[in-house]
Amino acid sequence: MGSTERCSVAIIGAGPSGTVAAANLARAGHEVVVLERETFPRFSIGESLLPQSMTFLDEAGLLEAVQAENFQYKNGAAFECNGRRATFNFADKFSAGWDTTFQVQRARFDKTLADGASAAGADIRYRHQIEAVEPQEDGIILEYTDDAAGRKILHADFCLDASGFGRVLPRLLGLDRPADFPVRQSLFTHIKDNIADQNFDRDKILITVHPDHRDIWFWLIPFSDGTCSLGVVSKVEFLEARNGDDGEILRGLISDVGSLAKLLENAEYHMPTRSLVGYSANVSSLHGQNFALLGNAGEFLDPVFSSGVTIALKSASLAANLLSRQISGETVDWQKQFADPLGRGVETFRHFVTGWYSGELQDIFFASYRDPKIQRMICSILAGYAWDEENPYVAKPARLSVLAELCRGASA
Repeated sequence: MGSTERCSVAIIGAGPSGTVAAANLARAGHEVVVLERETFPRFSIGESLLPQSMTFLDEAGLLEAVQAENFQYKNGAAFECNGRRATFNFADKFSAGWDTTFQVQRARFDKTLADGASAAGADIRYRHQIEAVEPQEDGIILEYTDDAAGRKILHADFCLDASGFGRVLPRLLGLDRPADFPVRQSLFTHIKDNIADQNFDRDKILITVHPDHRDIWFWLIPFSDGTCSLGVVSKVEFLEARNGDDGEILRGLISDVGSLAKLLENAEYHMPTRSLVGYSANVSSLHGQNFALLGNAGEFLDPVFSSGVTIALKSASLAANLLSRQISGETVDWQKQFADPLGRGVETFRHFVTGWYSGELQDIFFASYRDPKIQRMICSILAGYAWDEENPYVAKPARLSVLAELCRGASA
């Protein structure tokens, strides 16, 4: 099998959390090896960023490269249901910070981040598949296959798992736990949208609720080249009862929604429709002996509020800072200084996801009257500022239920 290679930090996966962590650590002078299973660029879902993400990209020295790619500008989010509309402009939010971001083709976005991390000094290696891991007192052993040289061993002082839905360490170390949400399925593709409606706002993601099923929703994410990411989310059993292949089911569901069908009447479906099932995930712990889990490798909630990349980048920022201090000889507490603070924002998003599917958040969004001050607080969380404890709906996310009740009463 050959000799064992040593490094300070091994990172599994070159997606956003892996490359942001790698860039931060490499810029701090640490030896970083990133093992990525695929070859970049490669397709990935999760294209609509939140403004909070810009802070973490800037911190990692990667923002300028992202800005140079001329991705689609994004300044808010729009929600529609049965003729009712709610629009959130991120500039009108409660929390300080970035109020614009981008909607990105992930193949190009992820490659841009990976190239930036490499330029910062990280050693990124593609086509490397992790086969086994073994945490030890003095680090962690990773066995992997390399297309060019077969099976090899890397002994790292510490490992960050940024493998996304691949969930390498949870799978190999038995950390997976049932998710809190029902099993849902997403069908999605990229289209040439040919949208003729001059009132359509390409600077916002559009979320449309099915007219007859409040727990079924569609996303439409415009890109700067005249294409869109388009998808639907539903419980698995609903989609299984529909006739046709995935593409036919997606187009059939769009035809159920008058406003969306009209908007996309000239769309060209030039890519295959893909499917993702049971994407919500949880783990017993976000850290262990000489390892920590970043982003989707640890926990993924739901795509409805585009929180995945933001949570991933927040986890990368926290972990890289903490690990750098640990390497420098400081005593750190991964539970109190990583898992707990990360979890506070995740819990905020969890309440929003739960409220969306229960109907509470939709009652708030589509209420006949929305208090401007509360609107700004809600807008901040939709913009990704789920860690701002000054926001009452971050400090006590359960307030959403009370607000929903008030909105229903006002609309009665």
